[in-house]
Amino acid sequence: MRVPLSWLREYVDLPATETGRDVQAKLVAVGLEVETVEQTGAGLKGPLVVGQVLTIEELEGFKKPIRFCTVDVGDANGTGEPQEIVCGARNFAVGDKVVVVLPGAVLPGDFAIAARKTYGKTSHGMICSTDELGMGDDGTHGIIVLPPEYEPGTDAIELLQLVDEVLDIAVTPDRGYCLSMRGVARETATAYGLPLRDPALLDVPAPNAFGYPVKVSDPIGCSRFTARTVTGLRPEARSPIWMQRRLQKAGMRPISLAVDVTNYVMLELGQPLHAYDRTRVEGAIGVRRAEQGEKLTTLDGTQRVLDAEDLVITDDRGPIGLAGVMGGAHTEIADAATEDAGTTEVVIEAAHFDAISIARTARRHKLSSEASRRFERGVDPQAAAAAAQRTVDLLVLLAGGTAEAGVTEISAPSAPRTIAMPADHPDRVAGVPYGRETVVRRLQEVGCDVYGQDELLVTAPSWRPDLTAPNDLAEEVIRLEGYENLPSTLPTPPSGRGLTERQRLHRRVGRALAGAGYVEALSYPFIGRAVLDQLGLEQDDARRRTVTLVNPLSDEEPSLRTTLLPGLLGALRRNDGRGSHDLALFETGLVFRPTGEETRAVRLPVDRRPTDEEIAALDAALPRQPRRAAVVLAGAREQAGWWGKGRPATWADAIEAARTIAREAGVELTVRADRHAPWHPGRCAALYVTVDGEEVLFGHAGELHPRVLKELHLPERTSAMEVELDTLERAVDGALQAPRISTFPVATQDVALVVADGVPAAAVEQALREGAGELLESLRLFDVFTGEQIGEGNKSLAYALRFRAPDRTLTVEEATAARDAAVALAAERTGAVLRGA
Repeated sequence: MRVPLSWLREYVDLPATETGRDVQAKLVAVGLEVETVEQTGAGLKGPLVVGQVLTIEELEGFKKPIRFCTVDVGDANGTGEPQEIVCGARNFAVGDKVVVVLPGAVLPGDFAIAARKTYGKTSHGMICSTDELGMGDDGTHGIIVLPPEYEPGTDAIELLQLVDEVLDIAVTPDRGYCLSMRGVARETATAYGLPLRDPALLDVPAPNAFGYPVKVSDPIGCSRFTARTVTGLRPEARSPIWMQRRLQKAGMRPISLAVDVTNYVMLELGQPLHAYDRTRVEGAIGVRRAEQGEKLTTLDGTQRVLDAEDLVITDDRGPIGLAGVMGGAHTEIADAATEDAGTTEVVIEAAHFDAISIARTARRHKLSSEASRRFERGVDPQAAAAAAQRTVDLLVLLAGGTAEAGVTEISAPSAPRTIAMPADHPDRVAGVPYGRETVVRRLQEVGCDVYGQDELLVTAPSWRPDLTAPNDLAEEVIRLEGYENLPSTLPTPPSGRGLTERQRLHRRVGRALAGAGYVEALSYPFIGRAVLDQLGLEQDDARRRTVTLVNPLSDEEPSLRTTLLPGLLGALRRNDGRGSHDLALFETGLVFRPTGEETRAVRLPVDRRPTDEEIAALDAALPRQPRRAAVVLAGAREQAGWWGKGRPATWADAIEAARTIAREAGVELTVRADRHAPWHPGRCAALYVTVDGEEVLFGHAGELHPRVLKELHLPERTSAMEVELDTLERAVDGALQAPRISTFPVATQDVALVVADGVPAAAVEQALREGAGELLESLRLFDVFTGEQIGEGNKSLAYALRFRAPDRTLTVEEATAARDAAVALAAERTGAVLRGA
């Protein structure tokens, strides 16, 4: 809603020193979103005056028509002599009154005016158009031709109201009354504590039986319909300049007097109106639902096929308007400037339509209008009669018409909306002791009638359909008292309630991965079937069983994710495509894994707390939602430099990321070879942890399959890891213990074992750990060797074993015995042979 400050001052006596910025600050303080304050005519400097064209000489020999004019500008030029001006426009004639800018003036955009020689003549000024003065759209974009009553030399800056400030307000859906000068003036008056001159307080004649016949067949869709008739309008009458300028500043284009008046009253009072050419209406005006497939040509020239839910205005021939949205072309007001005979008799419609019905019609036909925007947000039903009267008065005043005595008003019975509220309810909502007197005063300023003492009975005003509950009233009190006056009080948490062990574990995992060089990348939890195909998942894979959203953000990704990899791989692909080739990304988050055993969701009550059984039934309808962690790697894992060669990221780094996560929980990880999409079948590891004495699958890691890399356009040798943190949490044995620092020295023993190529290093490591016993502190594989020295089909695994006792220094014999026991068990289980033995 664009609100000219000069127009706003008609309803509120603002201090003369108040600027648009000052008013903006006040309105923002009471909850209105004033986006900008536009300075119209900024930088404009006169002389800018009314001139009368005396002569026009057509100049020949130029590529475009050029006219040399003499213009009477009165005494504005200091001599009283006619002003000589060169002009290329052709929409004016001798005798017309025009707007002339004289040398020394400055137009908007810092355009200085001076006498200059052009087309062989000297032009002392310029005849102005609306564009040059920044006046907005008037539909012509040509020279401004003024009514004949203005004298040459009259100041055009004041006449055209060129200097003003316009507030642009973003009106929220619950503040539909602010789509009018009346509504904004009410808020302004309240903000300044000044009285309001309500433009809707008019003397309106009582309804009678002599008005234009109207029949409302759908009182729910149309609860009120007022019709007035004005005859004897002068077809040649034009909207006065002050009205045209106010419409332009408000963002509307002047069209014709009758249309401009209805638009003006709509902006003033917030009540949309429509004027019908009475001679084009056949019979009574009706309001009904459309018949399916009925057709109507609207004012924009489009033929529309109507739906059975559309509310239409009709006459004896059928639909003549789409109620609350747009009128029909058959009863359009005729303009004498473009047609042989203009409209001389009009029927004025001021009705109140159902907000939901109008909203659906506007969206169904993709036809949003100024009228529909207001009806959708709620129009004051009590303003219809006043708006019709205001329209009649303006047409009589400006077009010389005669108001007929007949007044038609059809209204459905309705009761005022009353709300019971404890007087201290706003105090309890805001945590501020306002007191009953303040609460009552603020509600009365909004327009409510308030009765009662401790228990208030509040009648909401007709222009506030959003006030339906005590909390709505509390909000009005709080916003008028000032949101900025609400104290900022931090809640005091109860002692002993910090993060849970689960939350601590998740945070430690994130910090550990970040410390290992991974960057967190958060992605949307949505996937489509296509990416599951690209990952090469089998048709019976559990990850293909998804939860599909009823109203997804994207039709290409309508389901909730069952794995973290699609989002992470998409982030890796985007970054690689933008020049970042060495990447290590991680994400922790929920995945959604339906089991097929979910029950149908129940609708919980809102008038009481749900029972434990109802909450349990709702939980049973949800899919399993485990929290997972995943990493993806590509490019270099270690950069090359003066310190030496770098190395690329491999499957081993993905497995090490899983080990990093396990170490944060103090859990031992077991690694075994596996085949699991989307990983490479020969470079995929299954990760296990021990839960209650049994090994449980924790996740997978390794290098992705080449076909997957090709399908997803990923870098070669991209690796990934995905594990389930809920399983890790179950594997944690008590609280995580800090590492102990022993005061006794460590005994290190190295062994090199020769095994067959097919024996996993993890199996050898597990046997060594079990055989070494409690004295083993750590075990590390530091070398893998293959060659002729150890025979074809064999490999040598070199391990560093660290032994330490918590209470003494180990002897060489004790360390050697522990090492020999470890080697013996490895030989028994895996066929390992001590190299060099």
